[in-house]
Amino acid sequence: MSTDGNKKQFWKRNTAKVPGSIQHVYGAQHPPFDPLLHANLIKAGNKPQTTPGGKPKKATTFQEFESITSDAWDVGDDDDELLAMAAQNLNIEVVMETANKVIENHSKQQEKQRQDDAGASELEEREEEDANEEEVEEEEEQGEEGEESTPEVSFASEPSPLGDGRLVKSLSEAPIGSPKDVSLHRQQSLPHRPTIPMVARIADQNTSGTPAMTEREASRLDKFRQVLAGPNTDLEELRKLSWSGIPRQVRPITWKLLSGYLPANTERRESTLQRKRQEYFGFIEQYYDSRNDEHHQDTYRQIHIDIPRTNPLIPLFQQASVQEIFERILFIWAIRHPASGYVQGINDLVTPFFVVYVFEYIKEEVENFDVSSLQEETLRNIEADSFWCMSKLLDGIQDNYTFAQPGIQRKVKALEELVSRIDETVHVHMQQYEVEYLQFAFRWMNNLLMRELPLRCTIRLWDTYQAEPEGFSHFHLYVCAAFLVRWRKEILDERDFQGLMILLQNLPTMHWGNEEVSVLLAEAYRLKFAFADAPNHYKR
Repeated sequence: MSTDGNKKQFWKRNTAKVPGSIQHVYGAQHPPFDPLLHANLIKAGNKPQTTPGGKPKKATTFQEFESITSDAWDVGDDDDELLAMAAQNLNIEVVMETANKVIENHSKQQEKQRQDDAGASELEEREEEDANEEEVEEEEEQGEEGEESTPEVSFASEPSPLGDGRLVKSLSEAPIGSPKDVSLHRQQSLPHRPTIPMVARIADQNTSGTPAMTEREASRLDKFRQVLAGPNTDLEELRKLSWSGIPRQVRPITWKLLSGYLPANTERRESTLQRKRQEYFGFIEQYYDSRNDEHHQDTYRQIHIDIPRTNPLIPLFQQASVQEIFERILFIWAIRHPASGYVQGINDLVTPFFVVYVFEYIKEEVENFDVSSLQEETLRNIEADSFWCMSKLLDGIQDNYTFAQPGIQRKVKALEELVSRIDETVHVHMQQYEVEYLQFAFRWMNNLLMRELPLRCTIRLWDTYQAEPEGFSHFHLYVCAAFLVRWRKEILDERDFQGLMILLQNLPTMHWGNEEVSVLLAEAYRLKFAFADAPNHYKR
């Protein structure tokens, strides 16, 4: 079948029309194509909106509207201090050294694992030879005793998988060399990795559950606590520490500081929290009853539909009280941001904040935690904190969700140009089979890779995004490029449009953990370091 025929069949099965001509592909939203915007993107060369050393762009109409309405945030003296700190770049040498160390350590671990596996394989072969020799000796001894001394056994009625008509008691007792033995031998020769349940271990694997912390982890936690203990937190130092991951014990306070929700001055934090939480519930009293009004009911209905789809495999998010919290957060945000309103995908962005702030009050794993066991005041605090921190995140990527979602279209085009520079073979391969980047990368930008990674990995990823200047709006592009090239072999193995699309929208990351995310981030930083300051890095 031709490529065009494959594409037609694929989209016919996997797309559905919804109001507003937005197409959904495996949960991704595809905006209507805007020829003028597309032409402008090509003409503009797809340069990033800002560069570490560049001049800030003139505020867009949407930004001007946002500043006039002061939606969802009031800037005070403490916020000015935080915003000034956020404008500073991390020490490039420090982070670059970290990135190289991560990649170097990962390579060493892989080499050591290969050596261990080779040694283990030799040991297994020797043990198998010894076992065979013992079995032969036993059979010879039994043959000498005669058939009369052979115990009576009940054989299975199914034929042997060898296909020669012989009967065996079970597959586990099949003769040496059977398919099951081969399969077992292959499994035993694979590198040993801890089994990670499909949805368990939402928290960091090295800081959740019962295993004792390593000396290195304890040392890092002490460093965080020292930085956080002072009367005025050094946000630049906190960012440097956070880039490589934040221990679970201090992640809630660290996220609140790095997002700009809390001031650096410790004496002002409690009053800030109290003021912002009261303000949020003031919005609830003012706006939430209007959700069934004619001009708001469509927004609320869409939110109400999307909430149960948010992480459906994690029991925590299927609890009625949690879903009500999410509905309030999303509805209030939509009402206070009329330029974009609610867009599918924003519902995913609440979950990392909610999970992290629940961790502030519990020690056990959160996936099966019953939030009704928490005090009402605690739940209210978690809800308000999640709202404000999500609002701060969205403030930096507003044009991702305005009409026609121009921010996402620009980033997808920039991703295409970047990949064409860093791995031309992958880029040409997808062109050959007519795979458009918008068909898979729209979701990567719209949901910040949350549909591609387990939630535990998203939380670790966001540690770095919070620490990196313009992490969600700019650094995410390089993470997506590194993520795509990470699957180079699998992509090149696919030889048709349908196979490529199914792979790119269902990448096998379910068992990813901290190590994989750290390597991904290190590669992304190397890309940023190599390309971000080059004025024509997107152009050939």
